[in-house]
Order: sequence, then C-alpha cells, then structure tokens
Amino acid sequence: MKVILIGAGFAGLKIARTLNNQKGIELLLLDKYNYHQFQPLFYQVATAGLDASNISFPLRKVFQNSKNIHIRMANVQAVDTQFKKVHTDIGHFHYDKLIIATGADTNFFGNSKIQEAALPMKSTVEALQLRHRFLHNLEEALQITDRTVLEKLLTVVVVGGGPTGVELCGALAEMRNLILPKDYPELDFNLMKIYLIENNQHTLAAMSEKSRIQSEQYLKKLGVEVVTGIAVADYDGETVHLNNGNTISSNTLIWAAGIKGNIPPGLDESLIVRGNRLKVNRFSEVIGVPDVYAVGDIAYMETPLYPHGHPQVANVAITQGLQLAKKLLNPTNVQPYEYYDKGSMATVGRNLAVVDIPKPKLHFGGFLAWLVWMGLHLFLLVGVKNRIQVCINWIYNYFTKDPNLRLIFREFYKPKKPIHATNTGVTTNSTTI
Repeated sequence: MKVILIGAGFAGLKIARTLNNQKGIELLLLDKYNYHQFQPLFYQVATAGLDASNISFPLRKVFQNSKNIHIRMANVQAVDTQFKKVHTDIGHFHYDKLIIATGADTNFFGNSKIQEAALPMKSTVEALQLRHRFLHNLEEALQITDRTVLEKLLTVVVVGGGPTGVELCGALAEMRNLILPKDYPELDFNLMKIYLIENNQHTLAAMSEKSRIQSEQYLKKLGVEVVTGIAVADYDGETVHLNNGNTISSNTLIWAAGIKGNIPPGLDESLIVRGNRLKVNRFSEVIGVPDVYAVGDIAYMETPLYPHGHPQVANVAITQGLQLAKKLLNPTNVQPYEYYDKGSMATVGRNLAVVDIPKPKLHFGGFLAWLVWMGLHLFLLVGVKNRIQVCINWIYNYFTKDPNLRLIFREFYKPKKPIHATNTGVTTNSTTI
C-alpha cells in the first residue's frame, strides 16, 4: 500500500511513527519543512526565551532506522483525487491512500490590509521574524527623541485572547518588567504599552469562567492592558483602528485571533466547510472521496460529544492520527472516533497559569498550574535532547530572570518599514538593515 502523508505536525508525526517499519505499507511524508515544529512554544521563541532549535526536531532523525518511510521536502501544488496523484514542486507522486494533515494557518478573516501589515505566529520562521522585529524596534528606539514616535515604536498590540495571545502577552510583559530596562537603560519603558485585544467578553473563551477571570487578573498584574468585547477593524502599520472608534498607535500588531485550515489546491470546494476544514466521517475519511483522509486541525468531524466539530488542539490531532494509523493496519478492528477531553491549560508568566480538568471537574491556578503546564509540554516535546535543553533553559531563566537569546541576525531579518531619522529630528549615519 502506497500511502502519501502531507504534513508532519502532531497528527502527521503520530501517523508516521505508528506506521514505521510496518509490513505492507510504504509511506511518503511530504512537508515544506524538514523538521517537526512544536507550536505551543512558538511564543517563547518569539520572546527570546527559547532557541528555535529547542522546539524543532529533524524529521530524518526521527526515521533514521525506518525501512518504509521516505521523506521529501516539497510544496504541494495540487491534489488529483481522480487519478490519485499529488503534484508538488519536486515532482508528481501516485498514492493508494492519501492522508492530509496540513494543519492550520492564520485567519485574517478576509482583511488583506491587516494581513499585509500584521505579524502572524504560526511557524518557527514567523516566531523568529517576530523576535527580530521586536528587538530591532528597540534598537531603533535608541535613536528617537520624539516621545510620540517612541511610544508608537515601543507599543505592542496582540489581537486574540486565546492561549497564544495570553501566553505571548505575559511573556512580553515579563521582558518589559524584568529584562529590557537592564538591556536598554536609556529607554523609558513606561512608554511601552502591551495591549491584548479580544472580541469576546473574556480571554480564554474556551476555558472555564474561573480560568477566564484568573487569566485576566494575571495579565493585569503584569501590566498588560486587556481590552475585551472589542474587535480590530483595520490596521495600516502604524495605527490600530478598533470597531468602537478608538485607535491605538503601534508599529507592531501581532495577529493571534483565529486559524483556518491549510487545504491543498485541487480538492472540490464542496468538501470544505466552516473554518476552511474538510468534512470527514468518524474514521477520518473525507466524505465522498475514496482513499482520502484528513486529520487534525484540517478535519471537521461531527461526533455525539462534539456535534459542531472538535477543538483544534494538539491532543485531538494526536488521537485522530493514532486511530487512522490503526485503521490502515487493521481496517476491521477500529471503533468510530470520539474525543474525550482530558483538560486544558494556559500560562501567563512565571508562577502564573490556569488549568481546567473536566473529570473530576477541577480548576486550579498559580504555581501548581504552572508546574503542570511545564511538565506536560516537556513530555510532548520530540527528542530527549530537546526536552533536556528546554528544561535547563527554563530553570536558568527562572532563577536569573534573564534569558540570553536576544540576538538579531541582520541577514535573516529585514524590517517592513524602517523608521528614518528625518522623522525624529536626529541625524544618524546608520544604514538600512
């Protein structure tokens, strides 16, 4: 059986590992990167808490001893379900079974202007770009004397009050409070405002009321301006326009407000439902398309417990991938998929986190929740070396309150809109990076 698997996220990696060295199966793994990315910790890469290599793991190393898994770094250009072919920028591949595990990307809800000016954070590369943009702004700020321009350059607006937005705001606030005044003593960090904009009435809308309220309290304790019940209507790279008529001056807007499925070109649009997801049955089969499966964030599956589809979280992707792999190995001995929620969590900062457990119904926060959050994420990381490195980094950062990864690689980063000295009244010989 020739199986093509598109995507090496949580679902794809689980499928490939389960099918590794299984007789009768030849699996081709296609991904535009040659490594697995641990998305829950992107925000720590973006805020210089972890190195990108700590949360990434080479796919070829995972399958060094595999006899039936082949890896190709490629961009999928089209899927031909009639002739069972996948067209990529490195060639065309035939399949007997096709598994789509391409995950999700940032959803700008059709606002192309915001998409052009805002910073997403859905890949390791984007997290690094965000880090470089933030650090470069600080370097630029040293040349500015105009208070209005300086405040605009230092202010960060994060859109989206889910776990990503909450965790990112908490990390940025801790940098501002504990680290940046030591790195940049010339700057007045009272001018640096961090805004979290959430359209719902509370942050962490998918969690319990206690977690929602507690997360907002933690954020405010760290000095984050939490704005709820308000949406961002527009952004031009300098001014954030809210739907209540107010504006915020900021050169940095980070978009964490929504996701949409990464659907490969060529699939019938009638298969696509809300959130740009593929509708599948409870065995992950794309409805109406033989021998094509979808798992993880890309899949929309209705079940008795989740009649409107599953949450797009790592545990759903992992368990769906495991069920599908078992189905390919033994088609007659697989039960219809159902997701049993084991709980949810989010961290805001050092000693500040929230955890919800559904059975028994339990909520707790603070230091204990923070330890649980760290332990689970260490367990889910791929590679013993990565786990050790991340653990050492966290221990070091906890006691020193000063991670040392604030590096700007000039060839890697080019600012979208450099601030010129003519806007500041300061003459400088600096060159554009």
